Amino acid sequence: MLLHLVAEFDLQRDVVPWLAARGWAAALDTSENSSALYVVNVERNGKIIYTWKGNQRNTHIGLYDLQTKQNEHLYMFERDLRIISCSVNNERTLLAVSFRQYTEEERVSRLLQSVSKYLTLLIEIHPINNVRVLKAVDSCVRVQFLHPVEGRSTSTESHLLLVSEDKYIEQFDIHVIAEEENKVVIQNSGQLPRARVADDLIWAQWDMMEQRLFYIVPKESRSTLKCVQFYPDENFNSILESHLDIPVNDTQMKNGWTMLQLVNFGYDYRQDEDVTSKSLNLQVFTSKAGGLCVCCSLPSDIPDEITYSIHFLHKGYNKTFTVSLERTESHQLKEVAFMNLDYYVAAYLPGQFLHLLNIQHPDLLCYSLFLTGEDARIEMLQNCSIRSPLMSTVLDCHVGSMYAVSISDSALLQFLQNSKQDSERLAALHCALLYFRHTEDLEMQIIWWISENLSTCHSFDSIQEFIIASLYCRMCPETHNLDKLLPYTSLLDWTGIIPGVTCETDIISLPVLEFQNSKGFWEKLNSNLESVKYAEPHLHYHNNVLRREWRNLSEELNLVHRIMKEVWRRYHLHSCIFCFDERGSAGEFAVFHIMSRILEAANGMCMPLPPGFHTLHLGLGVRCLPLHTLLHYIDNGVLHLTETCVRKLLKDLDNTEKNEKLKFSIVMRLPEALGQKVHQFWNHPINANFIARNYVKLLLEKLGNRQCSRPIPERVPVPIEFLPLNYLTNMLAEIENQGVHPYEKQDHVNVRFVEETALKHTMTLLGLKYS
Repeated sequence: MLLHLVAEFDLQRDVVPWLAARGWAAALDTSENSSALYVVNVERNGKIIYTWKGNQRNTHIGLYDLQTKQNEHLYMFERDLRIISCSVNNERTLLAVSFRQYTEEERVSRLLQSVSKYLTLLIEIHPINNVRVLKAVDSCVRVQFLHPVEGRSTSTESHLLLVSEDKYIEQFDIHVIAEEENKVVIQNSGQLPRARVADDLIWAQWDMMEQRLFYIVPKESRSTLKCVQFYPDENFNSILESHLDIPVNDTQMKNGWTMLQLVNFGYDYRQDEDVTSKSLNLQVFTSKAGGLCVCCSLPSDIPDEITYSIHFLHKGYNKTFTVSLERTESHQLKEVAFMNLDYYVAAYLPGQFLHLLNIQHPDLLCYSLFLTGEDARIEMLQNCSIRSPLMSTVLDCHVGSMYAVSISDSALLQFLQNSKQDSERLAALHCALLYFRHTEDLEMQIIWWISENLSTCHSFDSIQEFIIASLYCRMCPETHNLDKLLPYTSLLDWTGIIPGVTCETDIISLPVLEFQNSKGFWEKLNSNLESVKYAEPHLHYHNNVLRREWRNLSEELNLVHRIMKEVWRRYHLHSCIFCFDERGSAGEFAVFHIMSRILEAANGMCMPLPPGFHTLHLGLGVRCLPLHTLLHYIDNGVLHLTETCVRKLLKDLDNTEKNEKLKFSIVMRLPEALGQKVHQFWNHPINANFIARNYVKLLLEKLGNRQCSRPIPERVPVPIEFLPLNYLTNMLAEIENQGVHPYEKQDHVNVRFVEETALKHTMTLLGLKYS
């Protein structure tokens, strides 16, 4: 399973034994009361509120602290109530509870028409004292205390949000008086001060960690997403407004959708069980890097088909995915569950698919992991009563368990190794490198996978993608805002598809932000929006500053060296220069092939290679390739002739016919400057003849049209009878006397050397012995 879940809280494990030890769990043993224990809320400070029925059908409220792993009994009602919503303040002195007193049938049978169906109470619980009625209405109400930032001292004020099914939200300000032994009582003798936060909303979501309220109001054919930020000084401001192309107007709501959809305002498991396919399933997720996503699944008119949209508001577009389902049954079709994994948004349909979408770079599908079958199975999440109250956290409301969610590195590697499609391989490769950052062991295993699958990836260069993604994750934390301009792929026009999934991309308007001197998430979101407004696609990889930073980084953290180190270790090679009198092994041939692909990838990115790369590459080529293939690689620029390797080759190999042919072929292809350096290391008539010819050529070229001004002297004590050679040597000697020396640093190359070489060459051609 790709997603790794760790149970941070489980009702059966963490609460039931505690209840049993106090004699409160007897009523939970009967099958008809199996749902009597359930989670009703998760607070910002990691405390989970739950409720259960006692032996006398009393209704209890308890709290579990994730940090201390301790349970605490908060309050008891001496009635059998259905708790709708519950929240406790940060000091755990005040409790707000909303519950249903009677069903409509109960009110009729008991002639209680004048009694409200729902009741919302504010209770002093330290000590247990006064109870105040906040709402007594026929519409459902949810309650949520605001919680200050961590580390803040105890306050004498508490602030409570009330969300009414009548489509409004208001804030109550509660002042308390501290008494001895840390006891408090509510100070207000009359009505509690209140302020209207939002009106006419049809959907709302509470972000408990950042104390933000997202809500939607319908406007004609469109809808508007708004956000209210609550601050530590108890003030709140409307800070965001964004138009959404989601059909959630009043007409559609009256045709079957619930009048008000709430997310993270407590969890009413009975209401979750009543959710139909007509419900609006929408959640807002934020990421630490300033990403803002609206995830929505809408009902489809086509059987066996699921449609969901991700609005990447920080990028200015949305993607709508339509998935064709397999092995579907009508009673199994549930709504898509969305999960916030910070770097990814997950869309999950149990038994069908798991889709991970990259938040930072959602423009290309090569970042998106789409899993089906066993790869998509999450053992502990087989129903759709799933909520994501905190980042990288999932709450299964049906069973009352909360899990920490992360991507499993071992499962991701297994998926990478078993994948048959380029889209899966590429997404897994990027996920591994970017999600897990600098994990050397994981990086080593990816390099090994690359070395084994160079020929299987047809749509992308795996080495190139590895280098770019690795440089990206090293560079971005050091260079501010670089990730907004630099995608971590070379496939800017990649058009790979996911089988069975269609994707449509639409441009949407950017959100409007209204804030002053705001830090953290809002500052990062604003930076993302500014980059979308002014950045052009052609800026990718073409900004001089980016190119300089890219080059500097590639020369410093040296990923090619890292790849080579792992590849050589895998094939049990050592880094010494090879001997050329033996043929290469199968392992050496594999490494040579990998180095050729590394060279190709680096050339495609104009990326420098580490010192010695071309020498090792050429050495492996000499050992592994037949002569005609070796020369073909040299002529086409795949193999580079380096001084170190050529010098060793000329010195180490003897002058057998086969080696002579190899050496001569290499010598003939040397650049002039390099040839002058290495020719002297091959003591062979062919090489001497080559040096002599070059010397004569250079002398004559430097002479130009100049004429000799004086008679040519006799240069050798014993004249050679071959007159053309006499004339040539005398003319060359005159040129030398005029100060023209092509090989000034090699004094042993002169006219005398040319003369001796010519005589040796002539005698060889005539089959005579030279003495």
